[in-house]
Amino acid sequence: MDTRFAIKEYHDAAAVTKALDELIQKPIYSILPEKLKVYEEEYYGKKCQKSKAMIDEAREVIPGGVQHNLAFNYPFPLVFTRAEGCELEDADGNTYLDFLQAGGPTVLGSNPPEVRAQVKELLDTCGPSTGLFHEFEYKLAKKICDSVETVEMFRMLNSGSESCMAAIRVARLATGNKNIVKMGGAYHGWSDQLAYGIRIPGSKFTQASGVPLYLFSHTQEFFPNDLDSLERVLTANKLKGGTAAVFIEPVGPESGTRPLDFDFNKGVERLCRKYGALLIFDEVVTGFRIGMAGAQGFYGVSPDLTIFGKVIAGGYPGAGGIGGKKQYMQHLGAGLDSSGNKVKKALIGGTMAATPLSCAAGYFTLEEIDRQNACERAGALGDQLTKGLQELVAKYKLPFVVFNQGSICHLDNAGTMHYAIDWTRPWEIPSILKATSVRKKEMEHIGAAYMAEGLVTLAGSRLYTSAAHTPDTIQEALNRFERVFANCGQLNV
Repeated sequence: MDTRFAIKEYHDAAAVTKALDELIQKPIYSILPEKLKVYEEEYYGKKCQKSKAMIDEAREVIPGGVQHNLAFNYPFPLVFTRAEGCELEDADGNTYLDFLQAGGPTVLGSNPPEVRAQVKELLDTCGPSTGLFHEFEYKLAKKICDSVETVEMFRMLNSGSESCMAAIRVARLATGNKNIVKMGGAYHGWSDQLAYGIRIPGSKFTQASGVPLYLFSHTQEFFPNDLDSLERVLTANKLKGGTAAVFIEPVGPESGTRPLDFDFNKGVERLCRKYGALLIFDEVVTGFRIGMAGAQGFYGVSPDLTIFGKVIAGGYPGAGGIGGKKQYMQHLGAGLDSSGNKVKKALIGGTMAATPLSCAAGYFTLEEIDRQNACERAGALGDQLTKGLQELVAKYKLPFVVFNQGSICHLDNAGTMHYAIDWTRPWEIPSILKATSVRKKEMEHIGAAYMAEGLVTLAGSRLYTSAAHTPDTIQEALNRFERVFANCGQLNV
């Protein structure tokens, strides 16, 4: 197993959680309203006019004006026309340092030339899709199986959401059990059954508009970092159909926004074995970012199934897949196991899954990540960024909480996703929802200030470093963050 990992020093999850608990008890600190107004007028009003005009037109034919949630930004989405390495350029010619990294997949940075050249050659010889088998389907699957110890077989799909849906069907066929348990606050795609307990632990169905409540009859959540909470759910499920699978983001919900103790995943694994449930690691973000062996290699855990996405196609379309142990992956085959015995096949399709384009892009991306030691390099840059941000937060006496899991960095000014809902105290729910709404707005405001200083982040609170960043670009980013922090203070909201 490749033991090069992005995480060199594991955070103290209890200390981070304590700091986040204190953050949501304090007044909100963010970009001051008068300073935000300057950014709105001087930057967005004068320097982003082409983006504004295009988004205004797009709203006539696209709901909300953009096609996916990452692109929503205050005061309006910007239109990006060039991506190269760790830099972006918008329609008005403004340049930015990219810490969004397409939501995490571009560990090599955007549009790496080594991968681009191979994709161009494929397009010249085969085209993006034939509907038939291509050699890169095998090459990609073999690379993944060789890298991640528990992945003995791999099936390519179109997205992480699809892959999570497939995993549910496999788990139910393999175990004969009904219930699916997930960690509260985690995101495993937007399918009906998993649109439960997302963003905030205890939120249950409250974030799932458009989903009939009966579809959650076999879905439950447990509280992050709380094995007793999980065991209570697993025990209760013994009386109502058993537990087919436990889903977990190994670094914590929402890419580690609520961090976990190092040994927590091992505890979850132990409970899964005790109660006959499959352990499903969602490595959509952590796979080939924490290390070539995945987060499971770092934590020393053996999940039964692993969800991949984003990086699995190198940032190209068709970015999803499911891997795991042969005894479970056989349910994705043609109806027979390796011994020729008939097994039940999960109903899973996808005409555009595993296209030559997506498989070639994914294969050459993983080869380059491996060759360049990109995970470890990006993790070191994440450490540099985190340390610098912590020093700036202390310098300006801001209550912000900064921590990282290697190249996944968190800069939390408001604690929006650190709330939890306790259904034994229903009278508190309206005030919690109101508080998260107010704090979410301030995440957007400070994110707008970062963007105006040429820093693209995920919702103003999460940053991904890549191997395309350098110590110099990280220092330049810190200089820009300091300009924002100098204009922050306590708000009267």
